[in-house]
Amino acid sequence: MATTRPRVLQYGKMPLPQLDADLAQAYEVSILSEQPDPEHFLAEHGAQFEYLVTSAAMGLPARVIQALPKLKFVSSFGVGFDALDRQALQDKSVRVGYTPGVLDDCVADMAFALLLDSTRGLSESDRFVRRGDWSKGRFGIRTRTSGKRLGIFGMGRIGSTVARRAAGFDMEVGYHNRRPIEGSPHHYLPSLLELARWSDFLIITAAGGDSTQHLVSTEVLDALGPQGFLINVARGSVVDEAALVTALQQQRIAGAGLDVFEDEPRPKPELLALDNVVLAPHIASGTHETRRAMADLVLHNLQQYIATGRPVAEVPWSAAQ
Repeated sequence: MATTRPRVLQYGKMPLPQLDADLAQAYEVSILSEQPDPEHFLAEHGAQFEYLVTSAAMGLPARVIQALPKLKFVSSFGVGFDALDRQALQDKSVRVGYTPGVLDDCVADMAFALLLDSTRGLSESDRFVRRGDWSKGRFGIRTRTSGKRLGIFGMGRIGSTVARRAAGFDMEVGYHNRRPIEGSPHHYLPSLLELARWSDFLIITAAGGDSTQHLVSTEVLDALGPQGFLINVARGSVVDEAALVTALQQQRIAGAGLDVFEDEPRPKPELLALDNVVLAPHIASGTHETRRAMADLVLHNLQQYIATGRPVAEVPWSAAQ
């Protein structure tokens, strides 16, 4: 006797095409973004879905959650959850799975790639060579990375992995969280402002959301100072991008490396004109190995919830407070 496969609503196509195929093989999948009239589709079929799959980049708005009266579980591809409407989900007691842990190494690698690029001017020097400017003069000297003070805002899984990378560069590591981490060998600074003032390089690995909105402000950037560098591999919302543009233009900080922006995929146009900032299109987790591991965890979270009522990795909403 044939068994009926669970129905799953995908909010949109997933970042890894193989995950679309894996979901379609295991479940009866409808992709909301591919419906001719998504609102009409939700009105007519929304009550048929208990499970939904999305990504941190796509998020999940309240209007969709409210159109799914039987929704029980969301499996999200990514570690960010600020684009998921928390209030709407909690109002309906919807559980949410996400994909922590499996991308820590690649995001930490990206943080150091941006740091080295920013301090040594690799992208800028590449443009210098390609333009033929080398034959006209020297590129100039830049800033040493090793042996400096590295500040980490957000000493969670990714921040801790960044700190381990820093040991190989003989760096002194300081950090700021809501509270000190018991047993941490690193220097705790009681405020982000004090961390910025202490740091040569400030790496942002804190969660996004209302509680961290624009915490990297003009005041924090001025505390980092004209020899300091800012690296953001967390969420664009944590940094006041307009303030960062001004600080870079006026050379009140030495440089920046950004993998995330406030309005993706539209970084402020002024950033595009600056040589003292390295820009990447939100690719920190963008390796074959990590994306496959993230996809596997999306599937595992969904399978485990359907089988047991508990995902493997559940969003800790308290971290967003």
